[in-house]
Amino acid sequence: MFMGEYERNIDSKGRVIIPAQLREALGGSFVMTKGLDQCLFVYPDEEWDTLTEQLQELPFTRSDARAFVRFFFSGAADCSADSQGRTLIPSNLRDYARLDREAVIIGVGSRIEIWSREGWEEFQQDAEQSYEEVAEKLTDLSSVL
Repeated sequence: MFMGEYERNIDSKGRVIIPAQLREALGGSFVMTKGLDQCLFVYPDEEWDTLTEQLQELPFTRSDARAFVRFFFSGAADCSADSQGRTLIPSNLRDYARLDREAVIIGVGSRIEIWSREGWEEFQQDAEQSYEEVAEKLTDLSSVL
């Protein structure tokens, strides 16, 4: 399981160091793709395979399903970390997530998310206001919180 929040710099070649705690659980290779909320999603290969199977079950006759699958898979890239733990973020994904010099990498259970620092701060400000309201609405969560 992935968890935690880590601030990292992106070098001039577009590489970022994935924190060692997260990198170990990712394994040698992983998949990076466009996520929701203008961040990147990073999946271990096994989790990616499971997700791929689930997405292939969506009805291709629905335009919203087709659009989501196109969006999700068109941005996907096979990635790995070098001996120093650096991972190249493809330029199309850096552009999508507005990544320049500073990134925030967070663990979100079954995946990692990579955010621009500004994007993460904006998200947190918006989410803080509704966090308690959302928790109240999610009755399944209320029993574990």
